Amino acid sequence: MRGLFNSRAKHDYLSDALTLLTGWIREGEQIRRTLVMDDTQHAALTERVKVVADALRLRPEISRRAEETQIRVGHGDGEPLTEGEVLLAARIEDAYRAVTAS
Repeated sequence: MRGLFNSRAKHDYLSDALTLLTGWIREGEQIRRTLVMDDTQHAALTERVKVVADALRLRPEISRRAEETQIRVGHGDGEPLTEGEVLLAARIEDAYRAVTAS
């Protein structure tokens, strides 16, 4: 059973999970997503992301330019992506759908 959790299996698992996150682009050891939304939606998304990121003890980079919000997840310092970072990206997708649905 231990063989299921070796580093190769973990890498494959994360790669598979990333393919399910439409719109996320992998850049080395980070992933990023650009979202089109207004200022009110951006504020609501940022608050929701903060709650999840705090619970996971992660710090995504969120920036705003014109009508776009850009989010980066990952360390960017040579550390590989973790399960928590991929989970955070999935939760960001959920939050995005929630704030743009209304």
